[in-house]
Amino acid sequence: MAEPPPLVALTGATGFIGRWIARHLVATGWRVRVLVRPGSEKRLPDLPLDICFGSLEDVSSLQSLLTDVQGVVHCAGVVRGISQRDFDAVNAAGTQRLAQVAADVGVDRWVMISSLAAREPQLSPYALSKRRGEQALQALGDRLPWIIFRPPAVYGPGDREMLPLLKAMARGIVPLIGDRDARFSLIYVEDLARAVGAALNASRVSEALFEIDDGHSGGYSWQEVIDIAAEYRNKPVRAVPVPEGLLRAMARLSLAASRLRGKMPMLTPAKVNELRHPDWVCDNTAVCETLEWQPQIPFSIGLAKTLAPDQSVS
Repeated sequence: MAEPPPLVALTGATGFIGRWIARHLVATGWRVRVLVRPGSEKRLPDLPLDICFGSLEDVSSLQSLLTDVQGVVHCAGVVRGISQRDFDAVNAAGTQRLAQVAADVGVDRWVMISSLAAREPQLSPYALSKRRGEQALQALGDRLPWIIFRPPAVYGPGDREMLPLLKAMARGIVPLIGDRDARFSLIYVEDLARAVGAALNASRVSEALFEIDDGHSGGYSWQEVIDIAAEYRNKPVRAVPVPEGLLRAMARLSLAASRLRGKMPMLTPAKVNELRHPDWVCDNTAVCETLEWQPQIPFSIGLAKTLAPDQSVS
């Protein structure tokens, strides 16, 4: 009888990036078991997935998730919060708990989606929590072969965080939320998903931390983004500077409103620190030399693909 396809465990499959990773893994021959909180399964992509109900707080569900798997892709994470505890509960403690179980059961390969923000942990509770999650995994390096990706801003169909900015570009406006001379990298979500697949297949690569982007050397400047948006719409695009004082005032209002509503805010004073950081540039050299992967979709193409009206993200 033929060997069954390899089985991989995936966290975060109901999120934007996780949904794309699930699609890619299924399309390339993996069986995928996903960790889902009860009631959240309706947010999963329409794919043949093995569902394990539970959470990163529940060790017994993590043991069920990891039974007989050949690899783990850890994509789950918290991006909204106020205190360090809000972020650490999942991004640090949740990662440590999952990694410990994976090491105990002898998982062959771990691939983690971290964030370029982890490079600058002093900027925000989110950035520090992602660094702590990396450190929790690295501490088990002698028992758990791992690869960590630090992507910059990830965009594509199904994304809700960058979509308002991309739609504003399509209307001819680019809000400048940082210094005009700042530079930043980007990556289209499908390229990131392909990199995850390449990492799972790279059995001889271990204990590797990779920055990863779309290969645009030196990142993008705001002027380059403006030029790409103007080419996309075939009309001029106007840059609208957003003063730091206004941005921070909006963050304080968002924080106050979130406390009244009992919901976690996206825009906070700490998030402003991240948004205004002048250097979010990646270097793709190491990942391209190590894995069988190359980025395929620059922002000039990714912008059009993201805004195309016929995009399906189910």
